Amino acid sequence: MTSEHADDAPDVQGRDASRIALTWNGEPGRLEELTHGMLLDQAERAAAALARLGVRAGDKVAVHLPLVPESVIATLACGRLDAIRTTLPVSLTVPELVARTRESDARVLITADAAFWDGAVRPVKAVLDHALARGAATDANRQRRTVLVVNRCSRPVSWQPGRDKWWHEALAEG
Repeated sequence: MTSEHADDAPDVQGRDASRIALTWNGEPGRLEELTHGMLLDQAERAAAALARLGVRAGDKVAVHLPLVPESVIATLACGRLDAIRTTLPVSLTVPELVARTRESDARVLITADAAFWDGAVRPVKAVLDHALARGAATDANRQRRTVLVVNRCSRPVSWQPGRDKWWHEALAEG
């Protein structure tokens, strides 16, 4: 982002707020469009949610999401807090995720319940859960981590009370 774009940020909230900023074509028949105003509002609410979870400038937030609008929103939210977004691709295996979550030292991990790809619904959170469980014996951060779960496929997911929180509920808490 160039400085001239950053200087124009107030204009986006004004005259450009209703212009489409993001169009997402997902699983069969699903189309989402977010205006500049909607995108900025969700990024602000996500930043506030991350701050309530203890994320501060310089902290890492691990994003384990398919290509969905919430991935962009998480990136913008991290930018608002000067937090570091680290990507955990959904294609990683459990052993790879164990290593990457340990390396990331992230206070908050953002994942999805599941995702559509190759014409099927695939687990996303379940893979992360396995990696977190496998890495728990040597992971010093396991006590302070929060997992925010984006509801993309409305599938049942395992839940660890105190650690797991729904993304939409965390954003609505403001």
